[in-house]
Amino acid sequence: MEVYTVNPDIEKYKKQARKFLFLLWLIPLIILAFTSYYTIAPDEVGVVTRFGKFVRIEKPGLHFKIPFGVEIVKKVPVKKQLKEEFGFRTLRAGIKSQYSTENYLHESLMLTGDLNIGEIEWSVQYKIKDPVKYLFKVRDVKGTFRNICEAVMREVIGDRSINEILTTGREEIAQECKNKIQKLCNEYETGLDVKLVVLQDVNPPDPVKPSFNEVNQALQEKENMINQAWAQYNKVIPNEKGKALQIIQEAEGYALKRVNEAKGDVAMFNDVLKEYKKAPKVTKDRLYLETMQKLLPKFGKVIVIDSKQKNILPLLDLMKGGK
Repeated sequence: MEVYTVNPDIEKYKKQARKFLFLLWLIPLIILAFTSYYTIAPDEVGVVTRFGKFVRIEKPGLHFKIPFGVEIVKKVPVKKQLKEEFGFRTLRAGIKSQYSTENYLHESLMLTGDLNIGEIEWSVQYKIKDPVKYLFKVRDVKGTFRNICEAVMREVIGDRSINEILTTGREEIAQECKNKIQKLCNEYETGLDVKLVVLQDVNPPDPVKPSFNEVNQALQEKENMINQAWAQYNKVIPNEKGKALQIIQEAEGYALKRVNEAKGDVAMFNDVLKEYKKAPKVTKDRLYLETMQKLLPKFGKVIVIDSKQKNILPLLDLMKGGK
């Protein structure tokens, strides 16, 4: 009977081979596990491509896809407010924001419509409204968007004077820039929605700042004088208008009174005329007596004299018993 002995080294190699084969199977399984699912955050959407071609958009949550790079997910923050800054950079935002000390004059220096130079710092706030266009329609969306913003701002500033930019025209400039930037974004199919354009700081260049400060001070004094004049106007004019209205109302009341009195006199005259036509002599005597009754008390002492008498002889003392 023959006896065979097992070489320990052979057994060791077999075990190592089995472990190697196990690892060969385990690695694809691990890759499969980690490449077959993904999570979308609440402020994002997932744009899924298969072999580079867009296939679908996934909402926030846990999702599965074809692994091994067949399907690739690109997460786009569609609900996040994004911002691009021009002429300055914010290092850290907060109660006391920190800004970069670098010079960005190539972005902020602009030529105005009256051939002056203005140093303008502004920002543009926007959102991604169409993730598919944002990812596939433009090669460099951020660079293109910044170029659009800078071109539009220079165009709008070039149509206005430096005084308008520094004082009263800032809000109008921001709104016009917003509309024009949005129009170009739609034409280029960037998928962006412009929310707000903010002029952070508008200043003249350093060499001419003192002169512009004097101009601003003069404009403020002008506005102050205008406001004081309007205050005086509002104080005096309404009072005088009230007095004028009172005089007009008194005149109208007096006119109405005189008209009513005249109508009353006319009515009384018509009544007297009616009675006079019925009895002319009686009415005439009555009117005479009534008139004398009203007039005689105003004459004082009355003496009746007979014109045929040669001497003065009082015949009747009408004021007897009176004054």
